[in-house]
Amino acid sequence: MSKIITNQTILIVGASRGIGLGLVKEYLSRQWRVIATERVLSDSSDLALLALASDGNLRVEQVDINRREEITNLAERLRDVSLDVLFINAGVSDDPEQTINQISTEEFVHLMVTNALSPLRSIEVLSNLVKPKGCIAAMSSALASVSSNTSGGYEVYRASKAALNMLLRSYAARAGNDRTIFALMPGWVRTSMGGLDAPIDVETSAKGLSDTINNHAGQSGLFFVDFQSQAIPW
Repeated sequence: MSKIITNQTILIVGASRGIGLGLVKEYLSRQWRVIATERVLSDSSDLALLALASDGNLRVEQVDINRREEITNLAERLRDVSLDVLFINAGVSDDPEQTINQISTEEFVHLMVTNALSPLRSIEVLSNLVKPKGCIAAMSSALASVSSNTSGGYEVYRASKAALNMLLRSYAARAGNDRTIFALMPGWVRTSMGGLDAPIDVETSAKGLSDTINNHAGQSGLFFVDFQSQAIPW
């Protein structure tokens, strides 16, 4: 059983559904204070309903990760908050069979902006809220591993997540200090992105990701690991 950690705060950017929503539920079950974002606020959303039943432990904020000014505005609204964990979960995929020659320029840009540029911009802006020895995580993928790509497929998605990992490495080298920084692989999870054939449910992935962060907390540096704390080749 995971150790219950109280009086700690996590910000999960991209939490309206899937693994992000699973992480919200997991951290609430561990008695953390949770701040979670969705692109469009709604009184009837899963996050809003969770907040009503959270005894004040869940705060829901609106942000579109691809709108730089909205990230800046979020940081301003949270200026008095001290975070133990910042988790950037937002991301998109495309047709796994689509090659670089087939994808439109517009879709290529959308994947690169959403999966690489916007997460790192968000980390740059929001990292000031993270404690000096806190944790910063971005959702990556084993498909981002350059050395492990022997089968192809998911060409642009792979490239976008590899770009995310490279930007995380640059950020860690420049500004990591004593913080623990993660490129996290959630596993192949049954979500709208992962599909119904995926072998892992959201709850298992969310618990594993939370345990992985907890197990590495206090270890400064950058880790590319999966939800079972297994290292992934860069």
